[in-house]
Amino acid sequence: MKKLILLLILIMLTTTVSAQKYVGGDISMLTKYEDAGVVYKDKNGTAVQPLPFLKEQGLNIMRVRLFVDPSKDNDKGVCQDLDYVKKLGKRIKDAGFNFMLDFHYSDTWADPAKQWTPDAWKTLSDTQLYDKIYEYTKECLQQLKAGGATPDFIQTGNEISYGMLWGTKAAVGNNQVNRCYTTSSAANWNRFFQLLKKAGQACREECPQAKIILHSERTPKPNVLTDYFDRMKNNGIDYDIIGLSYYPAYHGNLNTLETALNTLENKNYDKDIMIVETGYCYAWPLTDSNNDGKEDGYDYTSTYPYTEEGQRHFTADLVAKLNNHSSVKGLLWWWPEDNGNKSVTDSWWNAALYNHNTGQPYAAFYELKNFLDGSTGIKENLRESIADGSWYTLDGRHLTATPSRKGIYIYNGRKVIVR
Repeated sequence: MKKLILLLILIMLTTTVSAQKYVGGDISMLTKYEDAGVVYKDKNGTAVQPLPFLKEQGLNIMRVRLFVDPSKDNDKGVCQDLDYVKKLGKRIKDAGFNFMLDFHYSDTWADPAKQWTPDAWKTLSDTQLYDKIYEYTKECLQQLKAGGATPDFIQTGNEISYGMLWGTKAAVGNNQVNRCYTTSSAANWNRFFQLLKKAGQACREECPQAKIILHSERTPKPNVLTDYFDRMKNNGIDYDIIGLSYYPAYHGNLNTLETALNTLENKNYDKDIMIVETGYCYAWPLTDSNNDGKEDGYDYTSTYPYTEEGQRHFTADLVAKLNNHSSVKGLLWWWPEDNGNKSVTDSWWNAALYNHNTGQPYAAFYELKNFLDGSTGIKENLRESIADGSWYTLDGRHLTATPSRKGIYIYNGRKVIVR
């Protein structure tokens, strides 16, 4: 019996270690495209039902945004009220996907430069807002559960790098009221923490199996990321996953992403990481105020031209980079379903995964699922190459301290179980 136990332990320690990974996209506009008569096809040009087709291709998670009252905004892309999300969320669940819910806690787009309080909440005091975000989050989750659309992942805010629910745009303007920078007052941060705690409390009560995501897009600024997540740790914010946005045109090249991931991993926050938004253009970019065919940000067209092949090449390199990081458990493309009908939105997105003329997927679409196939196993020469008295993950990533997360690690060239 002792020999059998030892054999089982040996097998466990020498077998490739893997964990559940997720790949998919934010398909918040899918219903609008379908209502407009858009036809989705496979690579051979045969018409398909989009959700079953995406599932057949190996994708396993879909994300949908939720606004408080999108009727307050004239942008056609801002249409996802609770009824809309319940219906699309149920379809996502029925098709066999994991469902990620993205609370915007606003009537309009929420991002680092815009975190405006919903119009119906604008007269509430901070204390009343704490109660309101709890009640609203709880009610939305109750209705989603009743409608067969229970979320598996929940973002309590979208790109909330600098806080949320700042107030109304007219009242706040360019002031720093309620915003949370590294140098902001403790009062601003404490207000933000209370909002997150109340939103998280509602999530735990209604969807205890769901994973809570805190979402930042400060990927090019690791010092801001670590300041942010240090504060979350030190103030008892309850969450499960670090969510990042990464768009090379705005955030920098893949080495920038690598630095951010290494920095977060070396901090030992004991959290998985998901890239909850990414994308790269296959044609003339959206933000091109200089009219030169280039994104008005970082330009990587010499490596990844704005072509179908350039988009595919970027996606393949991104997947390969992420598969070197055992902590990264998710990759979601933003707005992949954009497909040819310009009446659906007021803007356009030349970084979708569908050809606007043919309705067929671009080559990058077929690269995404390789994220699920990436090995997180033990390197053949790991034991010999890192017997230096340090801690390493199984994929060879050096840790600056003893790991706090449970799992199998390499210490001084030997496999060690941390319990």
